[in-house]
Amino acid sequence: MTTPAATSKTPNQNTNAEVAPLPTSRSTSDRGTTTVADTVVQKIAGLATREVAGVYALGGGAARALSALRERIPGATASAGQGVSVEVGERQAAVDLNILVEYGVSIGDLARSVRRNVIGAVEQMTGLEVVEVNVAVTDVHIPDEDEGGNATVVGRVQ
Repeated sequence: MTTPAATSKTPNQNTNAEVAPLPTSRSTSDRGTTTVADTVVQKIAGLATREVAGVYALGGGAARALSALRERIPGATASAGQGVSVEVGERQAAVDLNILVEYGVSIGDLARSVRRNVIGAVEQMTGLEVVEVNVAVTDVHIPDEDEGGNATVVGRVQ
């Protein structure tokens, strides 16, 4: 009777080996388990967003203020996940972005480019299916704001 039990297990093992593994945040193979943390997806999405021309910064006003302080500290770097929140399941991920756009850029076109870049990067690097990328534009960067507006005042009074 041990022979029928052994033969019934063999076809099951072959069937499992022939099925292609589904993309997941936690994949298991016969040699171990791979787990992708939420922060990994968050950083990938943040870096992919920054690559798109027309995105000036990520995050709301408070997050950008803290980032500006962090940049002044020697050796400190800005957070790659700033302005990005993610939900990661076993096979899928959803991404929410808060971005600051440069003045003059078409927001609709920019949002499409950001979505395309984020989806491509996250899916390629993690194997997760990105089900949605929500883009919230929190502000518009105007180049004169970097100078503090003093040039305009000085130009009016001479």
